[in-house]
Amino acid sequence: MQTPYYLIDKSRLLANMEKVARLRELSGAKALLALKCFATWSVFDLMSEYMDGTTSSSLFEVKLGREKFPGETHAYSVAWADDEIDEVLASSDKIIFNTVGQLSRFEEVSRGHTRGLRVNPGVSTSSFDLADPARPFSRLGEHDPEVIAPVLDQISGFMFHNNCENADFDRFDAMLGAIEQRFGHLIREMKWISLGGGIHFTGEGYPLERLAERLKRFAGENEVQVYLEPGEAAITKSTTLEVTVLDTLFNGKNLAIVDSSIEAHMLDLLIYRESARMEQSGDHEWMVCGKSCLAGDIFGEFRFPAPLRAGDRISIQDAAGYTMVKKNWFNGVKMPSIAIRELDGTERLVRDFTYEDFAAALS
Repeated sequence: MQTPYYLIDKSRLLANMEKVARLRELSGAKALLALKCFATWSVFDLMSEYMDGTTSSSLFEVKLGREKFPGETHAYSVAWADDEIDEVLASSDKIIFNTVGQLSRFEEVSRGHTRGLRVNPGVSTSSFDLADPARPFSRLGEHDPEVIAPVLDQISGFMFHNNCENADFDRFDAMLGAIEQRFGHLIREMKWISLGGGIHFTGEGYPLERLAERLKRFAGENEVQVYLEPGEAAITKSTTLEVTVLDTLFNGKNLAIVDSSIEAHMLDLLIYRESARMEQSGDHEWMVCGKSCLAGDIFGEFRFPAPLRAGDRISIQDAAGYTMVKKNWFNGVKMPSIAIRELDGTERLVRDFTYEDFAAALS
């Protein structure tokens, strides 16, 4: 296949799904795929066998979840608009409002629908202020129990989302304890609680059984159905971005320019100033650079077993989360195609992007 393309390996995806299934079995919690992280529906056939449905951040994600992923469809948005609320309700099983104000605004039209409210516990595991839902002056959820209490009769659940790539069970446990201490009297009035995503329970060495026991205990003591919303945890290490070296040069360092771009194809690397991940090693150090005109379009510095040359193929690891959902047409750089490696090892192209797609995105 012509590079660049994202290659989703179903065998690697399956390994994550089996851990999701194990956690569901041991804890009784339900797992919803967070479409804001990964929405490539060509592999939903596999994922839906191991997960209970999807959760969203917008009307379009709600509709995609309903259309492409069997099971429950949860609808959450930071703010719903008047012209979309009817379609959101028609396409979802539960709707979660971000504020009491939004709940009140749409109380009449959503009456009879299963409703929830996002609660901001004021603590999180995010190491980036940009992504911290508990940052000062956060707009993400209600934080005051006294504001929430008067609307308890209008809702049946809460959504807490305060973990971010949290691989530390003890920290999760402590934060959940703090949530119970502050909001427990409200939680016990609910039927279901979503604890959001960001719990890295599919990572190597994560104490899955301890997490399951804690979730089961939380559900039992509060008499609620627990939901988790894994994004990265569901698809971590399942996908590569396959690229080709187009040119090389030396300017104090060995530089290799590839047929891809972090700003267009792996935007989070640019936003969070992180390096891409590769698996190879060797004695030859090279800076791998994107082909856009942005000076900082750099995947990172890596070591290779031999000097890079034009035509060499490179596999960038862990390229599923927040990539395909964020890809864009900066510089008119061709979007990577999307391919799948099936469980039997065969590979197939499921989506290619053309000039016509580029032109259609504009006006």
